[in-house]
Amino acid sequence: ERLDWEPAGWKIGAASAEVRHAEGLPSPAPGRLHRRGVRASPAILPASLFINYRNSECEFAFRLGADLPPREAPYAEDEVRAAIESLMPAVEIGDTVFEDWYEASAYLGSCLDNGGAAAFVYGTPIRDWQAVDLPNARIDLHLNGTFIKSGFGRAAMGHPVTSLTWLANWLRERGRGLTAGEIV
Repeated sequence: ERLDWEPAGWKIGAASAEVRHAEGLPSPAPGRLHRRGVRASPAILPASLFINYRNSECEFAFRLGADLPPREAPYAEDEVRAAIESLMPAVEIGDTVFEDWYEASAYLGSCLDNGGAAAFVYGTPIRDWQAVDLPNARIDLHLNGTFIKSGFGRAAMGHPVTSLTWLANWLRERGRGLTAGEIV
């Protein structure tokens, strides 16, 4: 908020147990996506977005078509699922102000670095996303034609919608919500 960057949505860092273990985190760690770093694919990203490039990760992202406002009762997955407008393959490009991300995370937590969020490039939205077997869906990351790595939807808490529901409830517990148009 102090940087006056327009928000575009959220990221859920450390959604997999493997990443939480590597980073020494007890739970997933949200971070803000800002409009200045969000681009449609193909994209050329300006160097000004980065301080200390950390990594690139293949992701499944959702664009919300309805609000999930703050409320007392926790959100159930079926409510969150109903708020999703589309699914998008995506690449998150991580950055950090720390020289050693993992050492800093172990002592300070990634929340002090916005979860490492710097840039986010999304692919063609899929509106009929519920027909996709997301836990078993594989996404491959290629950068400039070079294969980097692969991932499966199940790495995100077993199902990407489970991760989104976690975020909706994490925000709800803090008196905040998600709004239509946001990307997570």
